[in-house]
Amino acid sequence: MVFVLVRPARAANVAAACRAMKNMGARTLRLVDPPPEFQDREARALAYGAWDVLDSATRFPTLREAVADCTLVAATSARDLPAAVSPRGFAENARSKGALAVVFGPEASGLKADELSLCESTIRIPTNPAQPSLNLAQAVLIVAYELFLAGRGEASSSPAPRATAGELNAALDDLAKALGAAGYLNPQNPAAVLAELASLIRRGAPTAREVALLRGVARQVLWAARRVAPPEGEADNGRPPEDT
Repeated sequence: MVFVLVRPARAANVAAACRAMKNMGARTLRLVDPPPEFQDREARALAYGAWDVLDSATRFPTLREAVADCTLVAATSARDLPAAVSPRGFAENARSKGALAVVFGPEASGLKADELSLCESTIRIPTNPAQPSLNLAQAVLIVAYELFLAGRGEASSSPAPRATAGELNAALDDLAKALGAAGYLNPQNPAAVLAELASLIRRGAPTAREVALLRGVARQVLWAARRVAPPEGEADNGRPPEDT
C-alpha cells in the first residue's frame, strides 16, 4: 500500500501524515514535488515514532511516474465528483486488487484534472457541511484506518496480477496513436473520447496480459492505418509489427 502526497504545502503536514500512516501499518510514502524544507527539524518532530517512514519517502517529478508500478490508483478529493465513494466503501472493494496507491492533492487546491484522470477511483470523506475541510494528516489517517480494518482476514489467495498504472498508461498512449492514425478521433479534440475510453478500460481492471494484448491490437491498427496512408516522408515496409 502506497500513499502519495502531491505538492504538499507544508513540511509539517508531510511529517504528521507519516505518523498517521505508521499508526495504521502503512510505511511506503511517495512525494510529488514536496516542499524543500520537508526535513526541517521542527517538522520532523511531528513524525514522532515514524521517522523511518519520513526518511524512506521517495520523490517523483510527476504523479504519473509516482504510481507507474501500482495496479489500483485512487484519488482523494473534497469535490463531490460522480462515482466518488467513502473511504469505507473504497476499502471494502480494494482488497485483493494488487498494489494500491492512494493519492492526496495539495491542501488548498486538490489534484488537477489531468492528475485525477490517472486515477481509477475517487475517495471523498464525508464531513459536516459547517466545517468541511480536513488537514492532510487527518485525511491520510481516515483513509489508512479504513484500509487497515478492511485488510484484516483478507484471503491469502490472489487473482491474476493486474496491470500496473505504468503498463496501462503506455497501452493508452499506443491506443491514442492508433485511433488517431485510423481517423477515429477528432483531431481538434481527441482528449474527450480518449478520456472515456481510458475510464472504460480502467473499470475493467485488466491484467498485465490483457493490457499486453491491447497494446498488440493498437500497434496492429497503427501499422494497418499507416499502410493505407503512410505519414509524410515515411515509406511503408510492408511488415506488420511483432506479436506481443
